[in-house]
Amino acid sequence: MIKYACGDIVDKVILIKYGELSTKKGNRNFFIDTLYKNIESKLENYNVKIHKDRARMYIEFLDKDLFFIKNVVDKTFGIHTYHIANIVHTNDDEIQKAVLELVQKEVFSTFKIDTKRSDKSFSIHSQDYNRVLAGLLLKNIPNISVDVHNPDLLVKVEIRATESFIYFNSYRGIGGYPVGTQPRGLLMLSGGIDSPVAGYLAMKRGMILDAVYFEAMPHTSIQARNKVIKLSKRLSEYSSFIRLHIVNFTPIQEEIYKNCREDYCITIMRRMMYRIMEGLSKKYKAYVIVNGESIGQVASQTLVSMSVINSVINVPVIRPVACFDKLEIMEIARKIGTYDISIIPYEDCCTVFVPKHPIINPSIETAIAEEEKFDYRSMIDEAIRSVQTIKIISNSNEEFSDLL
Repeated sequence: MIKYACGDIVDKVILIKYGELSTKKGNRNFFIDTLYKNIESKLENYNVKIHKDRARMYIEFLDKDLFFIKNVVDKTFGIHTYHIANIVHTNDDEIQKAVLELVQKEVFSTFKIDTKRSDKSFSIHSQDYNRVLAGLLLKNIPNISVDVHNPDLLVKVEIRATESFIYFNSYRGIGGYPVGTQPRGLLMLSGGIDSPVAGYLAMKRGMILDAVYFEAMPHTSIQARNKVIKLSKRLSEYSSFIRLHIVNFTPIQEEIYKNCREDYCITIMRRMMYRIMEGLSKKYKAYVIVNGESIGQVASQTLVSMSVINSVINVPVIRPVACFDKLEIMEIARKIGTYDISIIPYEDCCTVFVPKHPIINPSIETAIAEEEKFDYRSMIDEAIRSVQTIKIISNSNEEFSDLL
């Protein structure tokens, strides 16, 4: 057992299994190191020790912190499964004593022992030790039997050089790649249901994510901005922090609705947003734009509309939910904790000016002609120059009142 300076004894450990990271061959250490740094950052305020090797990662913790630490592990990309394991000294007598004591607390009829002996100096081979431990349990616990195919209780024993691990439980991680194994992307984050889900899925592939929110005060409200801050806070739980860039879109939006055909206003508004996103991607060294567009869901998300809107930029656009239906997106939103925030009824700049009959198959020539009716280029430059940025940290209670 490990003893901290404070005097607390640690007799349990969270044992993490990598899953997909194990397939990375030459880059494996980079992925594991990134996962290690992410967990270390999230747990920096807790008395933990983290160890890693090519097959496992181990978090030594104090019992009083288990709930919080488990919540962090549940929201960290790059983890396939994990277990809360009991630590014992690698000694036959101690292992047998611990297995018996721990199993006696469980309710079951059938069981199986699964021993892995990574320390080959331990004198008993894995299969032989399975039989030793099974015999111990059968001798001391009445009315139980061995079932190697479908046991009620699977007893896992991992024997290492100095400490060994005993565990029964298995918790599913959220998988994916650790955040930071891919470079930065910019998420177009509205207050709706789709874009936070798109951001979550982008981070799941290892992307560092900044969020960009287009606001149009006084047409949109302080509450709408605060809603996006809450969504960013929730998404930051899956990384360590998110930078939220707030764009003043009011001057551009007012010029669009003053000068352009009503049915083309949404198309031109989205083209302006994309131009701003391209400028911000250069400013913040981002490689891609991420958004929550789902094919056919609204007028600006038909294939023709997306082609006309996308044509104004050269930066790649990733649409993680493009082929999901609304119910599938809502299911993910509930799972990741963004749904209840997204349905708070404060409108963003995309919804407050929606025309009665937006065009669903716009012409690129007409869009160009309409947007040439006002000097949008200088307005885009000003929007990029005047962006406000806040850093939202997952474990901070800061309310960002200076921006509100």
